[in-house]
Amino acid sequence: MSLYVYLEPDRERLAQVGPQFQSIGCDIVHSMADLEAHLPRYPETLLVVVGATVPLDEVLMFTAYQRLQRPLIGVVLVRRELDPVDVLRCLRAGVREVVEESDWDGLRNASSRSVDLSKALGTTLRTNSEQTPYGRVITIFAGKGGCGRSVIAVNLATALAAGGGRRVLLVDLDLQFGDVAIMLKLPPERNIAGAIAMAGRLDEPGLRSIITPYKNGIDVLLAPSGPAQGEHVRRELVVEILDLARPNYDFIVVDTPALVTDQVLAALDISDWLIPIVTPDLPTLKSVRLTVEMFDMLDYSKDRRLLVFNRSNTEVGLTAADIEEAVGIPFAVHVPSSREVTISVNRAEPLYLTNPAHPFSAAIGRLADLCTGTKTADTQKRRFFSRSGKANR
Repeated sequence: MSLYVYLEPDRERLAQVGPQFQSIGCDIVHSMADLEAHLPRYPETLLVVVGATVPLDEVLMFTAYQRLQRPLIGVVLVRRELDPVDVLRCLRAGVREVVEESDWDGLRNASSRSVDLSKALGTTLRTNSEQTPYGRVITIFAGKGGCGRSVIAVNLATALAAGGGRRVLLVDLDLQFGDVAIMLKLPPERNIAGAIAMAGRLDEPGLRSIITPYKNGIDVLLAPSGPAQGEHVRRELVVEILDLARPNYDFIVVDTPALVTDQVLAALDISDWLIPIVTPDLPTLKSVRLTVEMFDMLDYSKDRRLLVFNRSNTEVGLTAADIEEAVGIPFAVHVPSSREVTISVNRAEPLYLTNPAHPFSAAIGRLADLCTGTKTADTQKRRFFSRSGKANR
């Protein structure tokens, strides 16, 4: 049984190049359906070479799915000609290499590199699975801007740190327009862009060199100081950073942009908790519904989701029950709106630090309790109150 498979629907083209693939031990399939049936039967597969006639959109969908379901499989794509825009799309989707069809030596070398990487990743995954404990990764996400995502991320990191009792890393993954540096009044010199030159060989001293200490056991990995730098932070680098950080922290809180990028998917894939944010307005409601559908499509466990109702006391005609019914999952926590929240942001001081007794801070504390597992017993009680509309009144 081969560890490699080659997909080419065009029989005439297959007759021309098929013998070359067979010579290196590739199994050959003729359609995407055949390929998807082949992989479960041969779970040891490490390499999929996709022929030049397969539509690009099909390749990108297949690659994105396999990246989650079978992360060891590498996809190498063959194209008749190399278009820079298409190549960029492929790399962002997780295709390892794109090779011109006429470049047989290039294809052979690309395939060899991909297989070597898969074997190395397999060793890393097995080694990592034996190492405990790992810090838990918590990713805050909202598909629409203005939901208070960064405010919740910053205050949640503060609550999780428990006054220095835990080590927490706050990661600003909004690589173009991250606000965490401003919200915490931190100098922007150290940031994730510093890891670009160390990609593939990042070690703990290298990680420390790009992290900014804050206070009370909180470290911060800031977004790049300029949007252009963020374009060079690849998905693989995000995975490398999070994997390296996890043994050194109790919790890693990831703030994200208001869109699904390859880097965001990397964080979501390995998160222990997924925290979508919803506010009481129709555009955000639509966004969070799409977010939940995306989580379902990517097969993220429902047990890992904590839906947060931000600005829950804003009376704009949408009740908590309306939103829960539309989204299809109950709220874990109601976070009230307050003028003090805005003031704390303008002062660059997390409200949880300056006023832990404030209703906003109390809600963030409940969210932190859920993430740490210290308040799981009363989750159902809170959900009952949120459904009945009695919470936060």
